Amino acid sequence: MSKAPLAARRRGLWRDLRHLLAYAVKRLLALLLTVLVGVYLTILIANMGGQVDELRLVQIRSQAAEAVRADPALQDMPPEERNALIERRVSLEVERLRLDQPFVVRSIDYLQRAMRLDLGRAEQMHSDLGSRAVYDIIVERLPATLLLFGSANLLVFFTSVFIALSLSRRYGSALDRSVIALAPTSAAPGWFYGIFLILVFAFLMPLLPAGGMVTAPPPESPWAYAASLVRHMLLPLTAMFLSSIFVSIYSWRTFFLIHSSEDYVEMARAKGLPSHLIERRYILRPTLSPIITSFLLMLIGLWSGAIILERVFNWPGLGSLLFQAIGHRDTPVIIGAVVIFAYLLAVTVFLLDILYALLDPRVRLEGERR
Repeated sequence: MSKAPLAARRRGLWRDLRHLLAYAVKRLLALLLTVLVGVYLTILIANMGGQVDELRLVQIRSQAAEAVRADPALQDMPPEERNALIERRVSLEVERLRLDQPFVVRSIDYLQRAMRLDLGRAEQMHSDLGSRAVYDIIVERLPATLLLFGSANLLVFFTSVFIALSLSRRYGSALDRSVIALAPTSAAPGWFYGIFLILVFAFLMPLLPAGGMVTAPPPESPWAYAASLVRHMLLPLTAMFLSSIFVSIYSWRTFFLIHSSEDYVEMARAKGLPSHLIERRYILRPTLSPIITSFLLMLIGLWSGAIILERVFNWPGLGSLLFQAIGHRDTPVIIGAVVIFAYLLAVTVFLLDILYALLDPRVRLEGERR
C-alpha cells in the first residue's frame, strides 16, 4: 500500500493545526486588546477622570487631623506645630498614594498593574481573614460565583439539549406547544424569579433559606457543610434555571428540527438506521457548533447579571463584592472586580471561538482557502 495518502493526511493535519494556532493567537490578542480598553475605561469611570482624587485628599486630611487630635501625647502641642504635623502626615500619605502625580500617569500605571492582577490594597474593605489586599479579597469570593454560575449553566445546558432533542421528535404535540409558549418567560432575568422564589419558599412556605451560602456558624462536618451548601444553592440555582431554560430549549429545538429534515437524515432513515444513532450522528453532531455558541453567549449574559442576583440571595460571590465596593466607594476593589469579570468574559469568548473553529470545519481559520 502506498504511503503517499498517509503522508498527505499528515501534511493536511499539520497545516490545519498551524491555521488553528494562528487563529487562536489572533483571537487572543484581539480579546486582550478589548480587555485592555475595558479596564482602562473602568479606571477612568471609577476615578471620575481624576475627580475622586480631590475627595481622597479631603479624606486624608480629615483622618490625619483626627488622628493628631485624638493622640493624648499631642494635646499640649502648639497649634502651629500641630498643623505642621498634620501637613507632614498628609504629605507622606499623598506621596505614598502618588496623588502628587498627574492622574494620566497614574492611570497608565493602574492599567498595567491591573492587567498583571497586581490590584493593590483596598481602602475600606478587607477579606474574612483580615487581608486588605484586593487580590486576596477577590480570590476569597470568586469560588462562590464560579460554583453557583457553573452549576446553573451546566444544568441548563444538559437539560435543554435533552428536552430539545426529545421535542424535535414530537413536533406539534401538546408538550411541544406548551414549551414554545413558555419561551417568552426567559425575558425576565434570574433575580426577578429569585424575588418570587424567596417570597414563596422562604417566607410563605419556609422550606429553604432566603439567602447566604451556608448556615451560620458553618457546619464543621464536611457532609453537613455540603448539605447546607446545597440547600442554600437551590433557590438561586432555580432562579437562573427558570430564566434560561425555555429559550434555550426553543432555540436548540429549532436547530434539531432544521437538521432533522435534511436529505442525509432522510437517507439514513431509509437505510433503516436506529433512531438514536441518527440523532447522535446526523442531527446532534452537526448542531454542536450553534448549540455551543448559544450556550456560551448565554453564559456571558449570566456573568453580567451576577451582581443583582447575588445581591438578592446574599450570595457571597464576586457580584456581591462589587456591589459592596460601590457602596463603600472602594475604587481598588471596584477596579479589581471588573478586571476579573473582564477576564472571565474574555476567556468565555476565546473558548467560544476555539470550539467553534474545531467543531465547524467550514470556519475559515486564516484567510480564504482556494
